[in-house]
Amino acid sequence: MIRSVFLGCGSYLPARCLTNDQLIAERKLDSTNEWVERRTGIKERHIAADNETTSDMAVKAAQEALEKSGVKIDEIDALILATTTPDDRVPAAAARVQAKLGMTRGFAVDVNAACSGFIYALTMADNFIRLGQAKTVLVIGAESLSRITDWTDRGTCFLFGDGAGAVVLRGKKGLGMNVDQGILATALHSDGTKYDMLRTNENGVLRMDGQEVFRAAVTNLSDVVDEALEMTGLKPDEIDWLVPHQANQRIIDGTGKKLALPAERVVSTIAYHANTAAASIPLALALAVNDGRIKRGQLLLLDTMGAGFTWGMAVVRW
Repeated sequence: MIRSVFLGCGSYLPARCLTNDQLIAERKLDSTNEWVERRTGIKERHIAADNETTSDMAVKAAQEALEKSGVKIDEIDALILATTTPDDRVPAAAARVQAKLGMTRGFAVDVNAACSGFIYALTMADNFIRLGQAKTVLVIGAESLSRITDWTDRGTCFLFGDGAGAVVLRGKKGLGMNVDQGILATALHSDGTKYDMLRTNENGVLRMDGQEVFRAAVTNLSDVVDEALEMTGLKPDEIDWLVPHQANQRIIDGTGKKLALPAERVVSTIAYHANTAAASIPLALALAVNDGRIKRGQLLLLDTMGAGFTWGMAVVRW
């Protein structure tokens, strides 16, 4: 059996940090910091500089992941970039990242599954590795959501931020389900009938039916937790860490309660990152790994939901 093992991870956040109070003052919004925090858990978000692209941020996160992994770029067989905000419509932003990193072999491709993009990309990488089509894969989630946010809409403008996270995966043989490292299970889902609930309009600006998205997130994330436990045979108390998509603190808290996990075993970055879509899970993962909270051998559950609707999960032994 071949398992996709995590060698290391990296992250990048733009230098500019915009608090709720600053955003309210700049845009003259009818809101308060307390209202935003109470409903979402968000205090601030990072905003890309005018000359800073999604590929720029992806490169910086990837470089840190490669350094932490001890892997050189010429060892990478595939680069999969999850993003909803590529530099250009054509070609894929992954091609630009490939060039900037000096990767001259293998292939590079974008994946757009909105906030679920990183789990989709991770699943694709795992399948390439298990099928023997790649040995070492760089998976990145990167977003410039500030460029598609309507900063005058108090219903959405507080929710989003920019950033990037990355992981390096490598196939290893002969690992068993109960004692191994790596990806143990993944599951992906989508429901295209909910296409219009969260999408960009004709001007390329995000629009969202907040109540519908919230209800679907609660239901779908609960379902994938059950699916994760059923697929792996694990019990809730065997999960060491929940590393969820960072969309809303109330949703994160609800998933943690379903697993009976105390708050200190749930990685939450939403207060300081906001929702960075495909970048949110790798950003949270990199933070908790690199600060020492997540340790080798521990079991992680990653779960996500995004536009499409898309949702999914991955069970990982770090």
